[in-house]
Amino acid sequence: MTDPGSDHTDVTDELARELDRAHVFHSWSAQAQTSSLVIASGRGCRVWDHAGVEYLDFSSQLVNVNIGHQHPAVVSAIREQAELLTTVAPATVNLARGEAAKRIVARAPEGFRRVFFTNGGADANENAIRLARLTTGRDKILSTYRSYHGNTGAAIVSTGDWRRVPNEFARGHVHFFGPYLYRSEFWARSQEEECERALQHLRRVIESEGPQTIAAVLLETVPGTAGVLVPPPGYLAGVRELCDRHGILLILDEVMAGFGRTGRWFAFDGYEVRPDLITFAKGVNSGYVPAGGVIIDEPIAAGF
Repeated sequence: MTDPGSDHTDVTDELARELDRAHVFHSWSAQAQTSSLVIASGRGCRVWDHAGVEYLDFSSQLVNVNIGHQHPAVVSAIREQAELLTTVAPATVNLARGEAAKRIVARAPEGFRRVFFTNGGADANENAIRLARLTTGRDKILSTYRSYHGNTGAAIVSTGDWRRVPNEFARGHVHFFGPYLYRSEFWARSQEEECERALQHLRRVIESEGPQTIAAVLLETVPGTAGVLVPPPGYLAGVRELCDRHGILLILDEVMAGFGRTGRWFAFDGYEVRPDLITFAKGVNSGYVPAGGVIIDEPIAAGF
């Protein structure tokens, strides 16, 4: 396969690096130690630098290019829409947006009929948290330590890894340990024990925090950044039962795992669980343009 950008012989990798070092501020990076890898073009699962050196994109960029780089059908659709209308205000009506929402909810469980669109996964989780708080009248959001929900205000505080610590400016967030048998926090010896003990741990956290103060439990259906931690059988159903018992909403973060990443449209399709709010981004359009959202269960939407 030839480099689709190889005809740009007047552009060099060093020029790209020079401009990057001079003007770009990178996320989650010590600025003196950013990557020197230049990506100039891509096609399918391959990317190239300006010199034509080819790489396999094993990371799928940010685990989001589900259908590969430069899929001609998507590129064509973007071009057609850009020629017709490049932007539209939220308060107005637009056929393309309505059609996108219709196609997204068609993949969700029965009873999900509305989509709140965002620019990506972090603000999808931000708005799911707001919806949960406004719906329940409660404040606290519970999420696991081994998680990543985005880098904005409440999303980064919901995140469980160490990157949240210098950024903990949002209120009302509580963390708990989710199941992970390989590095069990519960001295479990089997998936069954891990599931049972992890649910007991969550039960005690809910009781100790005060169920009447908790708006939602926010979980990645399959945690991704923390290491692709597939939940043991029965765990997500057990979380759902605990939420139902205490009037707590369940938000499933499908930003990384949704739209085919697990072989199903949504990762939770593989488990006996139905969330109240579903957040998505990444694979919904393989990251070709900034897009994400919250799929809202009808009883919650009706409250607005």
